[in-house]
Amino acid sequence: MLSTEPAKKRDLLLSLIFLVLTVALVFLPTGYEAHIDAQAVQCKGHILATEDADVLQFGLVRTGVQTVEIELLDGPFAGKTVRGHNQLLGKMEMDKFFAPGDTALVVITRDENGQIAHVNPVDHYRLGLELVLFGLFAALLLAFGGLTGAKALLSFAFSALAIWKILIPAFLNGINPVLVSLGVVTLLTACIIFLVGGVTRKGMTAFLGAMLGVGTACVLALVFTDLFRLHGAIKPFAESLLYTGYGHLDLRRIFVAAVFIGSCGAMMDLAMDVAASIEEVARGMPGATRRQLLGAGLRVGRAVVGTMTTTLLFAYSGGYIALLMMFMAQGVPLSNLFNLIYVAAEILNTLVGSFGLVAVAPFTALVGAFLFGSKKSAAQAEPAPRAA
Repeated sequence: MLSTEPAKKRDLLLSLIFLVLTVALVFLPTGYEAHIDAQAVQCKGHILATEDADVLQFGLVRTGVQTVEIELLDGPFAGKTVRGHNQLLGKMEMDKFFAPGDTALVVITRDENGQIAHVNPVDHYRLGLELVLFGLFAALLLAFGGLTGAKALLSFAFSALAIWKILIPAFLNGINPVLVSLGVVTLLTACIIFLVGGVTRKGMTAFLGAMLGVGTACVLALVFTDLFRLHGAIKPFAESLLYTGYGHLDLRRIFVAAVFIGSCGAMMDLAMDVAASIEEVARGMPGATRRQLLGAGLRVGRAVVGTMTTTLLFAYSGGYIALLMMFMAQGVPLSNLFNLIYVAAEILNTLVGSFGLVAVAPFTALVGAFLFGSKKSAAQAEPAPRAA
């Protein structure tokens, strides 16, 4: 019992530190708060009626303006009934169409006297449901994981805030996306692994193994993004970003950063699996040699990596199901399909991420064998036979 007290105190101190850092990130300014219109107010609104006379429909596509009558449910104008205009662009992935009884997120622009100047129904209101879904996720995590689940939830919140408060502003400020991403990924990997797994040899093994895999994926992404001639503007809204005053951004490097950021979570998972297995073998075989632990780690890695590589395939291909269906429906040859820039980008995402993922297993096994193993050879580790 006494030997576990220092570890418990260290884990508690580490959890408190990350809790403080998470709260600090909540209040950390991004530098882009001034871009928010001070005269704009967000509120929740109930759609009472709609007018569709100015809406033109061509097949499934609608264009024009939908006029909506909205009862404001909260904010400084709660209880008022206002009229807003829903601009339809003819793009189904961006347009929304309201019906009486819907609930909308409404942005109200005030004039210099503080009165309503413009009403914009932004989209259907989903914030409440998102909070419910997150609450269910947190409850399941805490019920199943207990203290470890609480740590995982804390690391989840810290990671989300770090991406929003550190990574995204750094990208917008024109700082090298690859270097910034490596720094943020290193920070998050350390936080997640050491917070959940503790500051132990197992944690250090998983951290070093995961980072070696991330480094491998980063190098491959840099090389093959150039060879594939991918410009980075293929990502949604990337071109729009250039036209809104951010023409200085290096979209190609941002694309490279997105490749290894997208796979680092799976790499952490695999690294922790191999590290935990090596730790268990080392506990069950005191004095095990580095070669023995390396072999154990490699065997576990081989068993796990077979299913982990398909994780990225499912994750990336799932986002392009409609594109694949369109090409199949039109009878486009596979050679044309694989050569298309969108598909080539996802192939690079999948294969480079999977390459780094596969590399994590031997890297982690090597690090674990060094940290947990004995320098003795197998022959020296066995007790000498007694004389008759």
